[in-house]
Amino acid sequence: MKKQLNLLLAIGLAAFVGCAEKTDLEKTLDTVNQQTIKDHVYFIASDEMRGRDTGSPEILKAADYLADQLKSYGAKPVPGADGYFQPVPFRKKTPATAGSFSYAGRNFNLNDDFLVVDGKSGSYEGEIVYLEYGLKEDYSSADVAGKLVFAKAGDGTTADRRAILRLSREKYDLARENGAIGLVEFYNSPATPWDRLGASFNRVNLTVDSFDNDKEIIPHLWLKDLDNSNQRFMRTRSIKRASLTIEGMTNELTKDKNILAMVEGTDPELKKEFVMFSAHYDHVGIGAPDAEGDSIYNGTRDNAIGTVTVLSGAENIAKYPMKRPALFVLFTGEEKGLLGSRYLADHPIIPNNEIVFCWNSDNGGYNDITISTIIGLERTTASQYIKDANLAMGLEAIDDPAGEQGLFDRSDNVSFARKGIPAPTYSLGFRAFDDEINKYYHKAGDNPNTVDYDYLEKFFKSYVLASRMIGNAAERPFWVEGDKYYETGKKLYGLGL
Repeated sequence: MKKQLNLLLAIGLAAFVGCAEKTDLEKTLDTVNQQTIKDHVYFIASDEMRGRDTGSPEILKAADYLADQLKSYGAKPVPGADGYFQPVPFRKKTPATAGSFSYAGRNFNLNDDFLVVDGKSGSYEGEIVYLEYGLKEDYSSADVAGKLVFAKAGDGTTADRRAILRLSREKYDLARENGAIGLVEFYNSPATPWDRLGASFNRVNLTVDSFDNDKEIIPHLWLKDLDNSNQRFMRTRSIKRASLTIEGMTNELTKDKNILAMVEGTDPELKKEFVMFSAHYDHVGIGAPDAEGDSIYNGTRDNAIGTVTVLSGAENIAKYPMKRPALFVLFTGEEKGLLGSRYLADHPIIPNNEIVFCWNSDNGGYNDITISTIIGLERTTASQYIKDANLAMGLEAIDDPAGEQGLFDRSDNVSFARKGIPAPTYSLGFRAFDDEINKYYHKAGDNPNTVDYDYLEKFFKSYVLASRMIGNAAERPFWVEGDKYYETGKKLYGLGL
């Protein structure tokens, strides 16, 4: 009888222990394992994926694979999405093969004197309207319908090429919306040599742009004007008309898509406080061969590893939901200018003010396997959770050591930071952008067999543990007061208003 009683007590104790709630650390260790990480990375960064270039058949195969994984974990489609996808209307543009441009008896040559940023093949002629910088305020009293708009590039305050490109796109949209038949910008920034600009535009490019027919596409030129002589000529003379021809330029829509899935939270009071887990799954495709003749840019570090980091979070959270709901997003088009994330941020399926944290994962490489590098670590109130999670896995979390690279503004996190959402980026450990990073960054040698999977296991576990700590925290994360996005965040969430 005594033995039976002891046995029953032992069974009861075992049952009690088995029913006890696991800690976030135990839940993390239960799902994240090295072999699964390795299997995913080897598939996504395989030669068969041919570098996952945006607009390619291979990136669509990668998208299907990733959606299938999310579904297999038990993550659900997001209401309002197309299953596990958000179609992104990328327009693929082939470059002009020939063209001419002239006004007031002055003739300009394609590539030497002007570049075709956007447009379609055809001949154009129209009256000229000069609009200073061609920004919204410049249209207040201007009639540009059926006319060619001329304006300065940039806004007079920035020399940054990326900022000038963003402004240029805004100007193009404004010109189209106001009925112009074309836009010409005087380009006079010395920050980027003209030859480099030509290399950027004289290749197949993508833009986010849905169109019913190609009549909606208007020509957009950059006219070389490094000494401002073309501007002075135009502004000091009565120039009425300009003419343009473009040959060989084509436009078509791709079938690219963002991938989305969600897991509901366990706390009904927090059902509108989503933690978003994001990474881009595209890379740069096929390029110049290296010394070994390899021309497939597999993109293991950038960003198969980031993609699988999010998959690891999804597998864990689908099995062990957090108090807050989770949104998992894998972006296309990051390598083309953050296009997929910009599209979701501007066309949200979950309202932006219901996303309280964007936990992005992106990588260039690593040169220190004792750390994780978090771009923007100290910019949000979630920093201590991230540090503690790394410490638990034998790593140290450090902030961006390469501020000169502008990394915060070069990944998908910034698309949401600009909306006011706290958005750091979780990266492999690096202490500088040195030769070890550049050895693999956007190189054909960035293959799955070149990474340390013992380190990756620690890295993934620290990401998942930090995710759980943030998702279960009593206080929602936010920007640190004084951050450039602090006030934008307050406005987004209606805080202190």
